[in-house]
Amino acid sequence: MTTALSPTTPGTPTGPVRSVRDIVPADLWDKQVGLLMRDYPYDSVMAARVLGQGYAYLLTAMAKRGRHLGLAPSKLVDIGVHTIILDTVAFAELCEKHNDGHFLHHVPDIAFKHDGSVMKTAHLIATEGYDVDLPLWADAADCGPCHPGNDSH
Repeated sequence: MTTALSPTTPGTPTGPVRSVRDIVPADLWDKQVGLLMRDYPYDSVMAARVLGQGYAYLLTAMAKRGRHLGLAPSKLVDIGVHTIILDTVAFAELCEKHNDGHFLHHVPDIAFKHDGSVMKTAHLIATEGYDVDLPLWADAADCGPCHPGNDSH
């Protein structure tokens, strides 16, 4: 179950919600859900939630490329991100199509940044029109694991 961000949040769209399932081919989706179920104690529902938020995060990062927004996923969403980027051929194709051919590098930091960037990122994803599964973002509401300020995530 997903939870929409408050309609009073500035910049939150009022139109239809975009679905990552319209972007990700069904066979790739099923494969990556299976990878999450293999590697984590997730059932298919939880794996799909984590994967969907991972895609929403990456697609938002690509849409905002060059803006140095310091986006950061939560710890749970980052698991979905890793599953996506480790499937390197499919990830390169995603970058080609949705990031103007630029590869979106992953540059993790050792220390977590405690600057509210995770929830800011969740709100930005909502402004891009994606549904935000808030319980998956709440595990790291004030910190994120990724390097801020450049064209990486």
